[in-house]
Amino acid sequence: MALQTEKTTATVTRVSGPIVMASGMRGAEMYEVVEVGAEGLIGEVVRVLGDTATIQVYEETTMIRPGAPVRRTGAPLSVSLGPGLLGNIYDGIQRPLREIHARSGPWIRRGEKVEPLDPEKKWPFEPVGEVGRKVSGGQPIGDVLETALAHHRILMPPGVAGTVKYLAPKGAYTIHERIAVVETAQGERELTMVQKWPVRRPRPIRERRRFDEPLITGQRIIDTFFPIGKGGTAAIPGGFGTGKTIALHQLAKWSDAEIIVYVGCGERGNEMTEVLREFPELVDPWAGRPLMERTILIANTSNMPVAAREVSIYTGITLAEYYRDQGRSVALFADSTSRWAEALRELAARLEEMPAEEGFPASLPARLAQFYERGGAVVTLDGRPASVSIVGAVSPPGGDFSEPVTQHTRRFIRCFWALDTELANARHYPSIHWLRSYSEYVEDVTAWWQRQAPDWADLRAEALTVLQREDRLQQIVKLVGPDVLPDSQRLILFAAEILKDAFLAQSAFDEKDAYCSPKRQVALLRLILALYRRGRKIIQAGAPIARLREMKTVPELIRLKAAAGNDEMDKLHEFEGRLTAELDALEREYVK
Repeated sequence: MALQTEKTTATVTRVSGPIVMASGMRGAEMYEVVEVGAEGLIGEVVRVLGDTATIQVYEETTMIRPGAPVRRTGAPLSVSLGPGLLGNIYDGIQRPLREIHARSGPWIRRGEKVEPLDPEKKWPFEPVGEVGRKVSGGQPIGDVLETALAHHRILMPPGVAGTVKYLAPKGAYTIHERIAVVETAQGERELTMVQKWPVRRPRPIRERRRFDEPLITGQRIIDTFFPIGKGGTAAIPGGFGTGKTIALHQLAKWSDAEIIVYVGCGERGNEMTEVLREFPELVDPWAGRPLMERTILIANTSNMPVAAREVSIYTGITLAEYYRDQGRSVALFADSTSRWAEALRELAARLEEMPAEEGFPASLPARLAQFYERGGAVVTLDGRPASVSIVGAVSPPGGDFSEPVTQHTRRFIRCFWALDTELANARHYPSIHWLRSYSEYVEDVTAWWQRQAPDWADLRAEALTVLQREDRLQQIVKLVGPDVLPDSQRLILFAAEILKDAFLAQSAFDEKDAYCSPKRQVALLRLILALYRRGRKIIQAGAPIARLREMKTVPELIRLKAAAGNDEMDKLHEFEGRLTAELDALEREYVK
């Protein structure tokens, strides 16, 4: 991050972990970036009192002592936005980890400053529009092929308007070369491919719009039962070992968003290492190209400075908003917001703020709201439909959903995928509990689903009813056993068992089942419920439940999700014929 410093006599007076107090800071502004010590550690002003300022430092403060110099920059913490973001791996303050590794090895040296975007690489630029055109913030002035999967639109910075006086011809340019000159009310302004934006300030939009389609993830329990709208917000809470990180990996790999931003916020180093090693090797299922060509990774593990963990969320959402402004659908995955909240708690304690629930700062609800409300389906300044979908993992201690982070998160999201420890222990993945989860986007996306499958809403409602009835019957079964139930109720247990095994459980490591297309999701659910509906009629005619369990097609139905891939719908049709024939034979035997 390039910082322009100015001379100052400010000095450190006190150090408490990442919190540093400095005198001689009269005139400093809230959230102004400063450089602390001889090494120039990056920090941010979080409190001002007279000529004394409190600074949170985003790097390790070991060996910083009173009397060390503090240099102001006069600017808030900002990120660089331009070609070269996609495929990159950054830390919480947008330092490129690959370049740092090449320069100084596996450890980030204190005070390390590396340009977030390669200043020497030339990008193929194509101008948009012509000289003399009136332009305003958010309108395109050029186009760059950033990767094989993404055209990068060079936009007018928000708040800038005027007449184009110069537009660079088609050619190759670096990010800092002049590509346009705009005559504004304040005078001429030169534009390059890169612009700065403060991470704590949301980028402007024209208006918000209604959700009209789901974010397809390929995970059946999400897409069919608890869908998230494209531009929606969701939380995926769960205790240790319930599969939060794997679930987020699956969503990042398979969701149909055009751009993916993955923020590893305070997670264990080995988990983040797996992401950093695995993602560059993944192939985009939609284009057959490397997935990293439309992905940005932000790595801030639990052993990194706690203050940088706090700001990494804002870095990620600002990058997501930038690509949203280009008219794209973006998905941001944060793992996990609990670790982010813990960073807030530690910083608040060192700032001697009054603690609230479980020691978290009283501002926790407001901070969560500020983060999640930056998502949404919008119309950009240029009039394009776009979206930022946000999915945040929550790690409640002991899986207790009544703890503050989970409870406050539920106030600001509309989709809740509750992971269950018992399901995880039973090796049922994804371990999203179908009775504790909910989605408020169902009504918004129903029209989209009904265009794909007119009976989707009915199938979904019937399947959830079966699972709810099964849960109530399980209370009786635990007391007296299943044998005392009539066959009509045992059929519900049987159907729910098949729903769980053949539909809800989904292996992330199965080549055919890791991603399930909407068409195949509905086809599988239709087959399971056909067995339940026909079975109910046959049992009412006097057939024992054992005859249904003995059907040859039942174990095939359970294995069908792994036997028939998304491009093998003919296998599902062939199986449907055999299932219907076997049910017809039973019906002829018992229904008079």
